[in-house]
Amino acid sequence: MVTSSHTGSAPSQILVTSLRHWDDIPSQDLRRGYALALESGKVLSMPDLAFAMGSGELALLDPKLVDPKRKNISFNGTTGRVVGVAVDDARRDAIADLVKRYASQARSLVNAVLPHYKDHLHSPTTSLRLHRVTDWKPSWRKDDSRLHVDAFPSRPNHGERILRVFTNINPTGEPRKWRVGEAFPSLAERFLPQLKAPYRPGVASLMKTLGVTKQVRSEYDHLMLQMHDRMKADMDYQRNGIQESVNFAGGSSWMVFSDQAPHAAMDGQFMLEQTWFLPIKAMAHPEHAPLRVLERLKGHALA
Repeated sequence: MVTSSHTGSAPSQILVTSLRHWDDIPSQDLRRGYALALESGKVLSMPDLAFAMGSGELALLDPKLVDPKRKNISFNGTTGRVVGVAVDDARRDAIADLVKRYASQARSLVNAVLPHYKDHLHSPTTSLRLHRVTDWKPSWRKDDSRLHVDAFPSRPNHGERILRVFTNINPTGEPRKWRVGEAFPSLAERFLPQLKAPYRPGVASLMKTLGVTKQVRSEYDHLMLQMHDRMKADMDYQRNGIQESVNFAGGSSWMVFSDQAPHAAMDGQFMLEQTWFLPIKAMAHPEHAPLRVLERLKGHALA
């Protein structure tokens, strides 16, 4: 079950689907509709799509199993490494099996619902989030309870999309509470005039040379990082901007392009999450990508 409340005059950014199984293939018309909604910045809610866990796996839902230096346990699907586990016993292997199985099922979901992505998704990362959202006290820039779009300081992506699948695995059914903001075009029109720091290619190259970033930061990445920070710093926007509250119940899943849909995690505990990067060329509607939106507003290429 998913429940939501909406403020402001904009339409809801949540599309509730009837998906129940990780490998069910919807009709062609439904797949087209899901792709258009997702690529337009909506959240695909799947209230009946649960991730089955055995009794032994339920015993792994313990924040003490997370390395105190890390926020989450994560699995790098490219290298096969699992990091962030605080114990070195049989539970480490059990956690590895759990996150790898989730990664496999999340990939089956995307292959079935969005088959045009199948050969283009890359750099998969899976997270097991065991801490309660409200127990983690980061700096304001890392505070994910503030509405934001995802942009990574050390990992420029030159406009590639950030696709994420989430599943609430709370065993008591406690909801994962989110806020979801306005459509990206209006968000960009709101914040782009406020982004004053100019893009300097020489500085971007130096940051790559010094190892601050993994590749040269493009003008697109420069703008998205500023937008991320400006959104989080604007407390009037956090309180009064167009947004809706959404409760994703235990046993439900949802999918979103997190670089496009403003989102904030407000409460909840125990979640699995899968992330991929996707080239714009693989989209059915590339004109909706944040890169293309910002290029239209700026009047020149950004990546």
